[in-house]
Amino acid sequence: MESKTKRSFSFEIKKEVVDRFLAGATKMELASEFGLNSVKDITRWVRAWQAGGDEALMPKTKGRPTGSSKSPATAGEADQLRQQVKRLEAENAYLKKLRDLRNQGHA
Repeated sequence: MESKTKRSFSFEIKKEVVDRFLAGATKMELASEFGLNSVKDITRWVRAWQAGGDEALMPKTKGRPTGSSKSPATAGEADQLRQQVKRLEAENAYLKKLRDLRNQGHA
């Protein structure tokens, strides 16, 4: 009978199971000794190890990767934006003054 919750095993346990299987232990012996529900886990771990080495047995991170959301502006970008705001404010003040001077001449 399969358990309803998915168990996870550490790298060390997976590596030991793979090493012992490659040394000649049977899948049934290993499954019983390590409390595995299925010999399919051993088959999957052995194939993963053969394809990718120790790295393939490492636990995978879950959830959204860090830094996946939009990051705030860096200090250099913030300074550049401040300079742009100052320039636009100065340009706006100049145009308002020009408009006021033209309005005074026509009045």
